[in-house]
Amino acid sequence: MRHRSTTGSTARTGIPNRARRFGPRGRAGATAALAVLAVTTAAGCRAEATGSASAAQPSSPRATASDDGRSAPPPSPTTPAPPSPSSSPPSPSPTATTSPTPKPDPQGKTLMSSGSQGGQVRELQARLRQIGHFDRSPTGYYGTVTVAAVQSFQGKRGLSRTGRTDTLTWQKLLGMTHRPTATELNPPTTRPVAKPDKRCLTGRVLCISKNSRTLSWMIDGRVLSSMDVRFGSQYTPTREGTFSVYWKSRHHVSTIYDTPMPYAMFFSGGQAVHYSADFAARGYNGASHGCVNVRDEGKIASLFDQVKTGDKVVVY
Repeated sequence: MRHRSTTGSTARTGIPNRARRFGPRGRAGATAALAVLAVTTAAGCRAEATGSASAAQPSSPRATASDDGRSAPPPSPTTPAPPSPSSSPPSPSPTATTSPTPKPDPQGKTLMSSGSQGGQVRELQARLRQIGHFDRSPTGYYGTVTVAAVQSFQGKRGLSRTGRTDTLTWQKLLGMTHRPTATELNPPTTRPVAKPDKRCLTGRVLCISKNSRTLSWMIDGRVLSSMDVRFGSQYTPTREGTFSVYWKSRHHVSTIYDTPMPYAMFFSGGQAVHYSADFAARGYNGASHGCVNVRDEGKIASLFDQVKTGDKVVVY
């Protein structure tokens, strides 16, 4: 914005009026004065751009933040000059972070836990049964009953009662028990097998006793295998009578209850003989919705391969 001058030509040109009155000499002096003024003004711009009008005595550079968050001290005379303000500041080094090292389990690596299944679980159960911590036949499934048995064993030996079979628990158990026999690993049933109904004495029959809660696979009166079973509750009872297997489904899932029914052999409507993980885990604390549950997966898998469509089923 242009300001109105109150001093006439002096304000517009910066040259005293009397210089004009001296002719060429005055004009020469004025010209020299303008040149000095221009040099002085330009030098001031350059000095401002580099940070100081006096290059002989540079001032201490401005402190910058150091890596640990504190102000860094000014550099010594031998330290190279810091970059100009127009340069991008260096990126700070990332602060190293250390994750806490997890403490190892004093009882070692977990070998088996709830949900595990297979031959080693069956051996665990057989060994626990030898010393009175597991009160039923091995099933090969690590359910709530097995968790409680392991906790009981751990408590007696002064170990943490985790219910998981870790390295230390397993080694102590091995040292106190002998290698299970075939009968200990696969006993016929946990209960005495009832005397077969007379309808089971001829042909190929799944002979199922509600009294003894057992199933016997029989051919012409000879028992080939037996296994524990459970039935429906009083509100969903398992039907009694003589039936026949009309459909087999190895990987069946109930469309009514949306639950797995592996190795299902249907004999009466929606009722079937099949493996039950719940039965393996909870035993007789539960009940089916009318089916005949088997808790030994190995045995029901073998039975499924032997039974044919049309074989007789007797429930009594």
